[in-house]
Amino acid sequence: MSLQAERAYKITANDKEVFHRDGYWISPKLIDDDQIERLRKAHERIWSGDYDGDGLPMNPFRLPDNPHALRKLDNGWWINDEVRGVVTDPFIGELAADLLDTDEIRLWHDQVIYKPGVGLNVSQDGNVGWHQDYGYWLCSNSSDMITVWIALQDTDLTNGAMSTILGSHKWGLIQGSDSFFNQNMEELKEKHAGGRDWVEEPCILKAGQASFHHGLTFHGSGPNQTLNPRLSIVAHVMKGGTRYRAGIQRHDNIRLLGPRPVDGQAFDNDYFPVLFQR
Repeated sequence: MSLQAERAYKITANDKEVFHRDGYWISPKLIDDDQIERLRKAHERIWSGDYDGDGLPMNPFRLPDNPHALRKLDNGWWINDEVRGVVTDPFIGELAADLLDTDEIRLWHDQVIYKPGVGLNVSQDGNVGWHQDYGYWLCSNSSDMITVWIALQDTDLTNGAMSTILGSHKWGLIQGSDSFFNQNMEELKEKHAGGRDWVEEPCILKAGQASFHHGLTFHGSGPNQTLNPRLSIVAHVMKGGTRYRAGIQRHDNIRLLGPRPVDGQAFDNDYFPVLFQR
């Protein structure tokens, strides 16, 4: 398919079946090579502190002392126009809406992620531990959220591709699944599997493709054993009408509801822009 045709892609019944069966679905190419290159340059600007506008990302960022450490920044759309363009893309919103059978998709927050290349060094420094994204988002009243992980280069296990645990979104919320930063993958596997079948499947992506995984799908990634960084832009999205659950768990998005958030308040202001609405 040409990119123009790919951008007009519609979710099929088979796509929905795969997403609901496995907990994730891989898209056709969403962005062209020119946009990929612009987003790679956006990475360079962001990590050097060169921001668009006078704002700041959600959390302050400084380069880690360890050159092998993962770099992660939340809400890059606040500080970079290229990131803003892709994480608020209506086409991405429409694909997510169809996978979730909903009429509106809003941005929950984004992430800009840089996994350094360490070559063949034996290191866990770039690992992302097995986790469920919703384990961090318990302040929202629905786990029906999707993470759209967009590759900015061809991505496979050699450069630290993400792997998912097939069908793990059907396990429900697992206690302690907010384990992104625990880099001991074997320890986490033993902890989270709980006797269930643990089937790892890598998300092999061409540059510009994305994986769409459910908020309860366990996923993680190992080291980048090339000499080039693995770059990605990530849009975490939610159904329109997703609401705040008070007193469950702290998350920075709660502050974006205003000075006195109340239980049941919708995440529907300008900090949570609409990507798609029927």
